[in-house]
Amino acid sequence: MHKSPALPIVLVALALGAFGPGGMPAGANRINTGAADGPYQKHFCAVLAQQLKLAQFDFACKATAGPRETVERVLADPSQLGYVQLDAFALLATELKAQTAFSVVRHDDVRQCLYAVTRNPQLTNWGELSANARQLRLVLPPADSDSASSFQFLRAIDPAGLGKTQEVRHAPSIESAIREGLSAEDTVSLFVQFPDPDSERFALIQELGGHVVPVIDRAILRQEALGKKVYFAQETQVENPQWIKSARRIVTACTPVLVFTGTADRVAGDKARKDHEDLIRTIGALKGAALLPEEGLFAKLLKHSKELTAASTEKLLAATEQAREKARPYTDKAMEAAKEGAEQAKGAAERASDAAKPYVDMSKEAAQKAYDEAMKMAKELLQKQPQSPPKND
Repeated sequence: MHKSPALPIVLVALALGAFGPGGMPAGANRINTGAADGPYQKHFCAVLAQQLKLAQFDFACKATAGPRETVERVLADPSQLGYVQLDAFALLATELKAQTAFSVVRHDDVRQCLYAVTRNPQLTNWGELSANARQLRLVLPPADSDSASSFQFLRAIDPAGLGKTQEVRHAPSIESAIREGLSAEDTVSLFVQFPDPDSERFALIQELGGHVVPVIDRAILRQEALGKKVYFAQETQVENPQWIKSARRIVTACTPVLVFTGTADRVAGDKARKDHEDLIRTIGALKGAALLPEEGLFAKLLKHSKELTAASTEKLLAATEQAREKARPYTDKAMEAAKEGAEQAKGAAERASDAAKPYVDMSKEAAQKAYDEAMKMAKELLQKQPQSPPKND
């Protein structure tokens, strides 16, 4: 008996009805997460979506190219949600002139930390790195990454140091940025990630003979945006203990992760606006532990990371400032020498030009005289030549 194709068609129609573009459930709103292989998409978003489902909100995770696309999507549609780190969010909201367009619904459940990497033994803290930034090459992950956003934020608040970096390039990934950053002593890489000493990235740094430079100083720690502190001093483990040496810990700046959405007054329609207000209240009321994935994973991360006391932070900042001040005289002398050399070269060039001018003028006169004499001789020769005989018809 011939089977009708109707059943497969019905199943396809049901599937298309259940899932919208990009495989998202039909009618589901978006939680924008950044890169498809990034931590927000892989570890956090599904947990938040499940909690919202229990509260009768239908949301699905959607990857973006990075923090800029995440912020721009929520700016275009205020009913959407997004994950982003605070420094990147502050930078983009200011750039887009949209500081009042967003509502932060979760703040500081977890933090991402900043790490610089080099093989130069003379660069051991941020003061030394900042003071020598003009001579260094910076290698960053992709331009639309969290790491690149953190670099732009740091550069803006340190115009006399990191702001003077002459050469900045972007690698295809954090791993490739680390490899290139450890390829020479005048090269540094900077990246952002959760503090996980088991990360393959930290193993790669050791394998290539590099070391981690903490990204922290007083200017970094005093930054605020949207009424919130942007960076916290946090002790993180970057190397696991081995047979003949203990685990290595550093203190670096870490920035909170946000969950944000558009403000309710930007949502059209009374019912939709009330639903959005309810969404904001619901997410804000969730316990932080309910939004952390794989308790074992993040229990381990928290175990290897802790916020520093005020006294310990002050001691660290004093050491960083001392390193910056120690490096400054050499940097200033180099700048003065370069400026003096440029002025001397300019003066020498002007003197050479003045000295050569008479000879240039004489050369022009001599060339014109020789040309005139040659034309005169050619004319005389033509006049002396015999006329050709007429042709016979």
